[in-house]
Amino acid sequence: MTYCYMQIQQFSVRNITLRVNGISVVDVLGSYWHPHQHMSWNDVIGETHVNSGIHGDVYVVDLFDHRGIIPELLSKGKKVVCYFSAGTYEDWRPDKGQFPPDALGNEDPIWRGERWVDIRDTRIRDVMRKRIQMAQQQGCHGVDPDNVDGYTQSDLGFHLTYDNQIDYNRFLAREAHNHGLAIGLKNDLLQIKDLLHDFDFAINESCEKFHYNGQSNCLLYQPFFDARKPVFHIEYVRSSSEAHTQRSAICSNRPSDMNTIIKVALTNFKVGC
Repeated sequence: MTYCYMQIQQFSVRNITLRVNGISVVDVLGSYWHPHQHMSWNDVIGETHVNSGIHGDVYVVDLFDHRGIIPELLSKGKKVVCYFSAGTYEDWRPDKGQFPPDALGNEDPIWRGERWVDIRDTRIRDVMRKRIQMAQQQGCHGVDPDNVDGYTQSDLGFHLTYDNQIDYNRFLAREAHNHGLAIGLKNDLLQIKDLLHDFDFAINESCEKFHYNGQSNCLLYQPFFDARKPVFHIEYVRSSSEAHTQRSAICSNRPSDMNTIIKVALTNFKVGC
């Protein structure tokens, strides 16, 4: 291995950050968490009273709203993945003042208080770098950056290309790994093949409800399955009774290597497959 003959310039035990001739080789050493397929999990984003007793080896929590629950989850041996929006500005976040106004686009028509951000802007990238650092400082094992497929939207307020999105998503992956964190690819289905080697796992919402070229969107995750990387999958239903009645159909329709949970919107409830 050629790295044995090079001078190590920086090594941090806490962050497991290794630089050889100024180049990060954290991926080579595999020093961050690598989740495995079929880990049980729970997504508690949006929940105000998190029940850490619900079965799950992995918890996806909000980077800002769930800071208080992270120490408890860590004490119970849970793996913690911290969520933040990497593609939109949210007007309720404590770091909202760090977003430059001229890098904000149009409002998201579905989520009030959110505006798309220009991911090409280095100032936006600085905000996201700080968020990843914050996740590291809080003890998170990984990050779940959301809204990383803005290039597919038709009314951003600016124009993003496929390559703009690839470049930005790889930036996020590099920053996560450089901070000793795993990173998940959130949705962004059409870039899976190009980003497979940059991301450690995937998180999908509602792939059974949507189709691409006549097939379930869930099948687009075959590269992740082949690479033995986990795909954490959520299907949303309207009530707990519907979750139980639809469980058999949902679980039988998904690929067997997909880690599926069924949730009622953003409530403290889940049914697993």
